Amino acid sequence: MDAGYGLTVRWSLVGAPPGAAERLREYVVGTSIARFMFLDGLAFKTWRMREGEWFEGTYVFDSEQEREAFRADFEPAAASSPASELIGSSPVLVEDWEVVAIAEGPAGFRRGAGPSVS
Repeated sequence: MDAGYGLTVRWSLVGAPPGAAERLREYVVGTSIARFMFLDGLAFKTWRMREGEWFEGTYVFDSEQEREAFRADFEPAAASSPASELIGSSPVLVEDWEVVAIAEGPAGFRRGAGPSVS
């Protein structure tokens, strides 16, 4: 049984406009979470950031076909995606990867905003 099919989309935050990290947090929590909660074939998505360095969407899909369909829709419009507009540049990396295994600990998965969003 396959654990999943991963996709990473990463933007550089080097040279991003002042306040980009806060605007990204607001966008993710206010808009993006809801959009991805209903994306067919998506097992989960995590938004990661190292402020001043990079911002990333990490996706795990149930099938290779669902990952490829998402990527085929996303890549042609990546430069005009909401994250690209907030950051002021296109992604620097779009990469498929294999999910070898997933372990859910006793705390379980927590949905919603991270610690930097009030």
